[in-house]
Amino acid sequence: METRVIVIVGPTCSGKTLLSLNLALKLKSEIISADSRQVYKYLDIGTAKPSSEQLNLVRHHFISSILPNEQFNASRFSDEAEIIIRNLLSSGKIPIVVGGSGLYIKALIDGIITEVETDEKFRAELYELRKIKGNEFLYEKLKVIDPESASKMLPQNWKRVIRALEVYKLSGKPLSYFYSKLRTKNEFNYLQFALEWNRSELYQNINRRVDDMIEKGFVEEVKNILSKGYLKSLNSLNTVGYKEIISSLENKITFEEAVLKIKKNTRNYAKRQITWFKKDKRIKWFSISDIDEIEKISDEIINSI
Repeated sequence: METRVIVIVGPTCSGKTLLSLNLALKLKSEIISADSRQVYKYLDIGTAKPSSEQLNLVRHHFISSILPNEQFNASRFSDEAEIIIRNLLSSGKIPIVVGGSGLYIKALIDGIITEVETDEKFRAELYELRKIKGNEFLYEKLKVIDPESASKMLPQNWKRVIRALEVYKLSGKPLSYFYSKLRTKNEFNYLQFALEWNRSELYQNINRRVDDMIEKGFVEEVKNILSKGYLKSLNSLNTVGYKEIISSLENKITFEEAVLKIKKNTRNYAKRQITWFKKDKRIKWFSISDIDEIEKISDEIINSI
């Protein structure tokens, strides 16, 4: 049976959607979205979902699948995506996974630790401790009990630090122990690709997209979501773009400030995505300077697999 799975990753605004569509049309296949926000209904413009025309051209999975107040995570994505991948492969199609949510991609390809549950009370205590004593204090605690995991994190990755401390409290074992047991998934042959822009050009792409989002009615989209009774505190709305627009609607910042913040925060997010994916040496990067190069790159990918 065919085992190849194409995975398109990389930063926001790099052309992942167009590349995946091009590949899916040429290979007569389907797209599996690995985007932690496009999975929510109503979050359309702000998450840069594929257009209705694009969705009609190729079947997409995990687009507008759940309501904004529903829970979705990397583990659930991995489990459900594997079923879709298996079905597509059995029908002779090469699945195309696309997205910039690094943890979702990692969970799918390498697996994710699910053996240890959560302790909300202990986590709340750590959150409070962080407010009082800062990131470095928690990080030093982790270095004592799990130096191996700590060496792979930074103090500012405080959520990961807190999770590592939580795992140790609940299991009596360091997080690194569970990672050492985590088997690499080898049922499928994941082939990863990414588009690499000059950083200044990528940032220009981001700025243009934000302006385009505003023109398309992003503010009205946010108002519509809130009018349905969804709380601004929801994880789905704790997203670049939505939280800034909400702040402007609450008159905490001006609309102009909100737009500037969206551009800045999106650029910072793209920087973090690049850092994440650059660590994975299995990814093949294609240099790109113009969106018209997508056609050629898709042919190169098909010829290389």
